[in-house]
Amino acid sequence: MTSHIKSIGTKQKALQINLDRSIYGSFAEIGAGQDVAANFFKAGGASGTIAKTISAYDMAFSDAIYGEEASGKYVCEPRLMKMLNREFKLLNVRLTESASEKRFFAFADTVSALNFQKTNDAHGWIGLRFQLTPNGGFNDVVIHVNMLDNDNILQQQALGVIGVNLLFGCYHYHEDPEKLLLSLLDDLSKDRIEIDMIRFEGPDFKEVDNRLMSLYLVKHGYTQAAVFGPDGKVMQPYDALAKKHIVAVRGRFRPVTNIFSDMLKKGVAQFEQEPDVDDDKICVLSELTLKSLENETHKIDEKDFLDRVDILCSLGQTVLISNFHEYFKLVDFLSQFSKLKMALVMGMPNLEYIFEEKHYADVPGGIMSAFGCLFGQKIKLYLYPTVSTTGEIVQLKNFEPEAHLKGLFQYLLDNEKLAEIKNYDEKLMNIRTDQVLELIQSGTDEWAQYVPKSVAKLIKEHSLFGYKA
Repeated sequence: MTSHIKSIGTKQKALQINLDRSIYGSFAEIGAGQDVAANFFKAGGASGTIAKTISAYDMAFSDAIYGEEASGKYVCEPRLMKMLNREFKLLNVRLTESASEKRFFAFADTVSALNFQKTNDAHGWIGLRFQLTPNGGFNDVVIHVNMLDNDNILQQQALGVIGVNLLFGCYHYHEDPEKLLLSLLDDLSKDRIEIDMIRFEGPDFKEVDNRLMSLYLVKHGYTQAAVFGPDGKVMQPYDALAKKHIVAVRGRFRPVTNIFSDMLKKGVAQFEQEPDVDDDKICVLSELTLKSLENETHKIDEKDFLDRVDILCSLGQTVLISNFHEYFKLVDFLSQFSKLKMALVMGMPNLEYIFEEKHYADVPGGIMSAFGCLFGQKIKLYLYPTVSTTGEIVQLKNFEPEAHLKGLFQYLLDNEKLAEIKNYDEKLMNIRTDQVLELIQSGTDEWAQYVPKSVAKLIKEHSLFGYKA
């Protein structure tokens, strides 16, 4: 694992880049100021590094250079990619004589910094396209940031620092992507900038798995949650979840079993029947928490993480990695992106967990405050029955919270915040994920009957979870 070593400061980084005569490129910055380029100008020796800076601030001017966006947005990934494409291409066209000795780069950002009224979401897309060898292939590193300072000038300053860190990291830490990622917040603190998406592409990053990079963002506290789609491509959470009916299901997925598939399929089908749900706008989200990824020694096995993700992606799931141990924090996060009705699908043991007051000891306002966050939104919990150790089926109608919480439980029932998943398959109830995992690792094929056929095929083909043929 990469450890974070104290790095040189912003000015020293900019100067070191400026003094490397092989690094040469353009800066295109929209929406805050020329804050990244300014750091290179101030450091001295910038004439050897900067071919051009541009700030196409006016929307009409920006459209004239880069073309219009179908979405009408200017702070978006497609706009950033158009900026990188155009500026990098111009370097190669106009500086053909220098191509044999220069390692070209194009830096771009498109940002919505805090407005005068402080009413907007301050965020931005930042990217670097760069060569590591003259005339070589190019690589891209793209990040999405949320700027958390409550002052426009501070946000611009933070943007300038992270831009220098990106450019320096790409040229000096490219062989260690985790170190590159960690270096992005050098001279910054996590309460100033959140990085909720990062993507590495190009010939020098062939071995990089961007899903692993998403895990690192959460693990190192650069964000609380990261998202990637069924195709394994990382997504900015807003792009994945905005204006959707989100159905979230939390699990360890080690592996996905038949009981989980039945629970999810029937929970989603029931949610679709709700009168205020448009089934064309449903996004099913499988959530893996950092805690669920830890082994007995509280370490995260990266291969084991990717094994689980491979299976979820093969089943067409959008995956969320989060640091939300409590459900109310998950709902609070999701409600940023959508005001439409949402659902959580879970087994009855999760409801028992939710009603245990000890989990809210550190929450100001305790269980009432947590329940306000969890159930205050347009949300419904769909609960799949389970079998107790005595063989009794535990379901909503025989759930027994502690006596002083019965009124709270009744309130949730009366207001249709809880629903039993109907038509559950009783034959699946004795499937235990841990036992299935033990069978997979034991060398027998008995386990295959307890998981979906496509999952069994994947486990066998790729020797997932310690399977041996």
